[in-house]
Amino acid sequence: MPIVVVANPKGGVGKSTLSTNIAGYYASRGHAVMLGDVDRQQSSRLWLGLRPAAARVIATWETDADDIVRPPKGTTHVVLDTPAGLHGKRLNEVVKMADRIVVPLQPSVFDIFATRAFLDELVHNKHAAKTQIALVGMRVDARTIAADHLHEFVDRLGVPVLGYLRDTQNYVHLAARGLTLFDVAPGRVEKDLEQWHALCQWLDA
Repeated sequence: MPIVVVANPKGGVGKSTLSTNIAGYYASRGHAVMLGDVDRQQSSRLWLGLRPAAARVIATWETDADDIVRPPKGTTHVVLDTPAGLHGKRLNEVVKMADRIVVPLQPSVFDIFATRAFLDELVHNKHAAKTQIALVGMRVDARTIAADHLHEFVDRLGVPVLGYLRDTQNYVHLAARGLTLFDVAPGRVEKDLEQWHALCQWLDA
């Protein structure tokens, strides 16, 4: 049972957007997926409450904010949305259970510095040897200098970059209805699905 953790100690980098859409991708593939939320803001849990009854099922993983537990039997795929400030004991618990860790990163100097320190902590974590770690650029406008700086930064890391997701209202409008890119007609979100191609391949590998 793959457990995908979406993590970055910096708040507001797009963890919930990435978590919900990864869960939506797994559900679109017919998997019994659960979405857990140990972020105190409970954004993913709120999103699940907005999800239409007719949409593909994504179950709630009843995680405890102070103690991350194993998901129940019958689950085939798990996605875990984590809080800002993830360090120390909580980080150890997450890394210990994770098969894959996706680190979202926005093109700002503050996010870059926070992520650099977090990746260093991940690499030196004693449980990280068995865990695949990758980056995803979030809200990236390829025409900006900030995007150029982000590319320069990730090129020096030696960590796989699965893609750069554009800054679009598609994610906002879909989230407001409890939906993902994978719940609507592909033609409506064609550009965005193209940007997810490498990430989806990595999730399925």
